[in-house]
Amino acid sequence: MNYIVAGCTDIGNTKNTNQDSYGVKVLNTPLGKMVFAILCDGMGGLAKGEVASSTVVSAFYKWLEDGLPRLCCEGIMIADADIRRDWTQICVDYNEKIKQYGKSNGFNLGTTVTAMLITEQRYFIVNVGDTRAYEISDYVRVITNDQTLVAREVEMGLITAEQAKTDPRRSVLLQCVGASDTVDPDFFFGSTLQNAVYMLCSDGFRHEITDQEIGEYLHPDVMLDTDVMQTNMRTLIDINKQRQERDNITVVSVRTF
Repeated sequence: MNYIVAGCTDIGNTKNTNQDSYGVKVLNTPLGKMVFAILCDGMGGLAKGEVASSTVVSAFYKWLEDGLPRLCCEGIMIADADIRRDWTQICVDYNEKIKQYGKSNGFNLGTTVTAMLITEQRYFIVNVGDTRAYEISDYVRVITNDQTLVAREVEMGLITAEQAKTDPRRSVLLQCVGASDTVDPDFFFGSTLQNAVYMLCSDGFRHEITDQEIGEYLHPDVMLDTDVMQTNMRTLIDINKQRQERDNITVVSVRTF
């Protein structure tokens, strides 16, 4: 399996700083080509959210250098349990490190995290907060579950999914890395589709556009090279801004073929 990757971010209409951080990288490993992608949406006054988000991105990239090679040497496939163990440890460790950094400097900060490792056979995803992972083929499927107050109320039947889209509490997180007493990441595993697009996005990317628009611009039939991928992601970012999205906007895409 081969991959084309692209990422795009924008400060948005109203923010003074871009507190989103992301990375995407094609990897050559003993177990074949893989892709690692990560997106973190930071929160905190001034540029402090950017500190939290970039710190967690750096921590996962350090795992790419140290942890992934170890897992590639242990067998013919990477085990779900190994990813769960390693990535949970990163989230727990950096929840404490960022929390202590904030206490030492007299402010609060934190970040969501959605990270994804794609192999020829399987994908692995960790999620804390409300950044999302999607699978786009002939349909648009949200893989992750938002860890938000309104998502929990939808699950409990207290409000509808339509009401959740405009609920003023839609950005209230149940947990994030750096500002929670404890962190309990969600994990998602599945079989990698060929000729599909895997997309990570911050919540600023998805509030003002529809799944139909995501499917139209990011469908694998049109995402055929990096330039087109960048152009189509930028178009969706611009549509968000035209519709008065107020948050930072970030999207990362991986095309499999």
